[in-house]
Amino acid sequence: MKLTYKIVSGVLLGLLFSTSSCTDQLELEPTSVITNASFWKTEDDARGGLAGMYVRLRNEALLNLYIYGEARSEIMQKSLAGTLDYDRYYLNTLNQAAAGPDWIGLYAAVNAANLILKYVPTIPFNLESTKNSTLAQAHAMRAYLYFVMVRTWGDLPLRTEPTEGFDPQSTFLERSPASAVFTLIKEDIDKALQLFPDNSFTTGRAQWSKASVNALKADVYLWTAKRANGGAADFTTALNACDEVAKADVALLPDFSSIFRYTNKGNKEVLMASGFRYLEVGDNYFNNMYMAVGALPANAEAVSKTIVGVSGGNNVWEPSALVRNQFSTDDQRRSGTFHEIYTTGANGARNYFISVQVKGQGTVEGGVRFFVDDIILYRYADVLLMKAEAKNGLGQDPSAEINQVRQRAYGAKFDAYKFVNGTKEANDAAILKERLLELMLEGKRWWDLVRFGKAFDMVPSLQSQKGKDHLLLFPISSNVLSLEPKIKQNPGY
Repeated sequence: MKLTYKIVSGVLLGLLFSTSSCTDQLELEPTSVITNASFWKTEDDARGGLAGMYVRLRNEALLNLYIYGEARSEIMQKSLAGTLDYDRYYLNTLNQAAAGPDWIGLYAAVNAANLILKYVPTIPFNLESTKNSTLAQAHAMRAYLYFVMVRTWGDLPLRTEPTEGFDPQSTFLERSPASAVFTLIKEDIDKALQLFPDNSFTTGRAQWSKASVNALKADVYLWTAKRANGGAADFTTALNACDEVAKADVALLPDFSSIFRYTNKGNKEVLMASGFRYLEVGDNYFNNMYMAVGALPANAEAVSKTIVGVSGGNNVWEPSALVRNQFSTDDQRRSGTFHEIYTTGANGARNYFISVQVKGQGTVEGGVRFFVDDIILYRYADVLLMKAEAKNGLGQDPSAEINQVRQRAYGAKFDAYKFVNGTKEANDAAILKERLLELMLEGKRWWDLVRFGKAFDMVPSLQSQKGKDHLLLFPISSNVLSLEPKIKQNPGY
């Protein structure tokens, strides 16, 4: 997109002076101001709007999506370099003044989707399928963003038209009930699935596709099945959506750790990711789970020095002992998720020092580590476990899906860990734990605990607070309350 500057001037040089000593003034009339009326004209404009929408998503994927989806769970604990106030999440001490990230950035992304949905239908495209795919991605993005927000804050202002100026009537909205939000989410998912021309992925799998929207659909309907009395009908819809995902070009990778390598972005297990690249964006949330430069002790074991390699990031929080100890040493997901660093004492004793994540080690350029791995929103193992959950909700045997995931995890030792169908309650417990082992550090755990109704049982900081169900939501921040006068604080905060 080119920006054109037009300079209009009556006189550029002060050559003409009248007897009254008046001087013509230089007049600048910029015509480069991009408005919605001037921008949304061509297919290139639509591509630009689509790219901007994904940039907005990436802004949230840097850190905030992890905070919403996992930070309040039992996954993390304090590490070496202070807390950076992250302890308010895993200690669950949030309040209005310290509420965590607010929804403003998420609504900016919603607005980007709303602009596409308003203007792209009026733009001529070379191929109708390209137009339909663009609209499908906007519907999918809006559904995903509202799904993030409704699980985080509950009732929400429903903004389905773009904000293109300051109009108090359309800018300041009251919160609509969560049920209405889910109605919009499900409508957007259905529209997206109708509009996608085929089951293909874009290069890198960092844009919404039919398969990834079906993964989102399964996620949404599992939530409403368990949290909104959706029951068997919603479990069935989730199960069917999982089956639709399997029709795409997807597979479990044999090597768990290879899923997350910087050099293996967009692999067959990935359904949808927020794309990161070296020199394109700053470090994402994995940087505060790693080893700061100069922090690795000289007496650290040689294997740790090899695995850590070039230090970088900061030791703000680390995988908790509670969670690390749930991984068998036979499980390749243990070494593919975190590494425990031990030092060697004077008497040869091994002393625990710290744990670092290894799912998002990024890339080393010029001797500096950059944490720019893609943030995976959905992958095939997640879908298999959602299918197991849906089947169990319907009283069906979830063994096949659980064992697909375990087969990769345990390899030659799988027989010792083979899942056998049990009661519905026992199966749910097994699925929830399998999701912990498989998806740890991917921003899923808090929402899993809430969906399964286990947050107050499994998060140490919440175990003494059973009955305070308002804690399942985040508080509304002071910033939002000051900017949006019709918004009221969540009860309990």
